[in-house]
Amino acid sequence: MIVNKRKICVVVTARPSYSRIKTALRAITEHPDLELQLVVAASALLDRYGNALEYIEADGFKVTERVFSVLEGSSSTTMAKTAGLGIMELATVFDNLAPDMVVTVADRYETISTAIASSFMNIPLCHIQGGEVTGNIDEKVRHAITKLSDLHLVANKDAQERVIKLGEVQETVHITGCPSIDLADEIKKKPLLDFDPCEKYGGVGSYLNPKDGYIVVLNHPVTTEYEKAFEQTNELIRSLSEQKENIYWFWPNVDAGSDGTSGALRSFRELEKPDNIHFFKNMEGRDFLKLLCNSKCLIGNSSAGIRECSYLGVPVVNIGTRQNRRQRGQNVIDVNYTKPDILNAVKSQINHGFYESEEIYGSGNSGKKIANILAASNPNIAKTITY
Repeated sequence: MIVNKRKICVVVTARPSYSRIKTALRAITEHPDLELQLVVAASALLDRYGNALEYIEADGFKVTERVFSVLEGSSSTTMAKTAGLGIMELATVFDNLAPDMVVTVADRYETISTAIASSFMNIPLCHIQGGEVTGNIDEKVRHAITKLSDLHLVANKDAQERVIKLGEVQETVHITGCPSIDLADEIKKKPLLDFDPCEKYGGVGSYLNPKDGYIVVLNHPVTTEYEKAFEQTNELIRSLSEQKENIYWFWPNVDAGSDGTSGALRSFRELEKPDNIHFFKNMEGRDFLKLLCNSKCLIGNSSAGIRECSYLGVPVVNIGTRQNRRQRGQNVIDVNYTKPDILNAVKSQINHGFYESEEIYGSGNSGKKIANILAASNPNIAKTITY
C-alpha cells in the first residue's frame, strides 16, 4: 500500500537560519509521514556571506530548489527589492513543488518573501520562532509573518503568549523550543574544541592558537541605524584592540549597513595590521558552538549570544539595540557602542567566567517536536482571529 506523505517545504534564506532549523530538517526527513522539500535561497547561497549551502549538503540534505534573489547594495532599498524578488521567485518554486505546507524560519527580512508567496497561493504556512521581541527591522518582519501564518511553533511561553495576544488562535500556537538549542545540547555534552579554527576555515589575519585563549566577536549592522554601521564597528574594533585578547571575528550578514560594517573591519585590518585578530566568513554550526564553549566571552549583537549562549552558559557582552527586549539570561551584559562601557563589560565577563545553563529557548528536543506537529496539524488557511 502506497502512503502519500505530507510534503513540507522549508525555505532557508540565511546562514543563521540553517542552524535554527537543522535538527527539525533531520526529524522531518526521518518522519514516516513527511517528505522534506528543502529550498535554499537569498544570502544562504552567497559566498560573501558564508554560503550555508556547502554545510547543508555536507550534512546530507538534498536541496530541492535554489533561489538567487539578493541584490547588491547593502541598503534599505536593496533589502526591499530583494524581498520583492524573493516573492516572485518563490511563487514559481511553490507552484512547481506543490507543497502541502511551507515552513519559514525566524525573522530575517528575506523570510517575509516566503510568507507572502505562500499565503497568496493558499498554501498553509508554518512560522518557527515567532512571538519574540527585538529591535531592528526583524521586529516588524517577525510579527507580520505571524499574521500571515496558520501554524506557530514558538520557543517559549513568553513568545506563545505574545502570538496569542496578536490575535492568533491558541490551538495553533505550540511551544517547541528552538532547534538551535538541540545542537547546543549536543555540544554541551561534548564541548571539546577538536579542530584548529584558522587551519580548518582559513580566513584572514594572523594565525591564532586557540590554546592561548580567545574571545569571539559576531556583530551585525542594525537596519534602523544602518548609516551608523561604519562608526559603530570602528568604535567596537578599536575598543577591543586595546584588550590585547586574541579575537576570532566573524563577518556580518547581508543586512542594510553590512558594507559599512565590512568597510570598518577592512580599514582597521589594512591600516593597523593587528596581530591578535583573525577574521572568518562562516563556520559550520557545531564547530561554531564548540568555539563559543571554549571561549572567554562572545561580544556583539548576534541572537546566538541571547539564545544558544544562555543554554551553554557562555559570558556575553551584547552591544546596541539589535536584540532589544529579547528575553535573555544572566549570562548577558548589555552596553552601548562606547569604549568605556565595552571595555568594562568585557573585563567583567572574562573575570566572571561561565554561567549556569538556562533553558529559556528550549531543552534539546525541539526538532522531533516540530516534525510531529507538522505531521499531525491541519491548519486552516481561512484564519479566525480571536480579538
